[in-house]
Amino acid sequence: MSEDWRQAIEQQRAQKDEYFGNHPHSPIPPNERDAFDGLEYFPVDEDYRFELPLAEYDEKERITVGTSTDGEREYLQWGEFRFPVDGEEVTLQAYKSDPDDDRLWVPFRDATSGEETYGAGRYLDLEPESHRTPDGEWILDFNEAYNPTCAYSDQYECPLPPMDNWLEVPIEAGEKTYH
Repeated sequence: MSEDWRQAIEQQRAQKDEYFGNHPHSPIPPNERDAFDGLEYFPVDEDYRFELPLAEYDEKERITVGTSTDGEREYLQWGEFRFPVDGEEVTLQAYKSDPDDDRLWVPFRDATSGEETYGAGRYLDLEPESHRTPDGEWILDFNEAYNPTCAYSDQYECPLPPMDNWLEVPIEAGEKTYH
């Protein structure tokens, strides 16, 4: 991987820390912002960056996803990614809330959830402008995995990763638990 890629990840993290520490719309509760000195992350690791085809489903199934406040949200199960992690083949479902939206949402839990990372799971947002290769594959970069807003404050409602996206392997990349 290029040094530019690594620097871009580090820059994204620094910008997020700046936003979380200082912006009025930060999900960090206002009474915690003065003491906020940045989020914790796993070291950037190219082994957790994949360029993959999406196995798009011919018929998109509408699924109901539970939320952190016992609510529900609907998504379309758009397709799946298959890839190896530490020698084990895994599959993650990709979702859309709107069929006309170009972006994909990939929520997941893994063996670090509840220990090193947020217990309810983490998210990846895949934008076609920045997460597609010239030949059309998707870039699934777990170094960009982030906690939902409900990890920082109970005032937020967050969709929970469906059980289809509960991985038994650890994904030691991206954002760690917020303390």
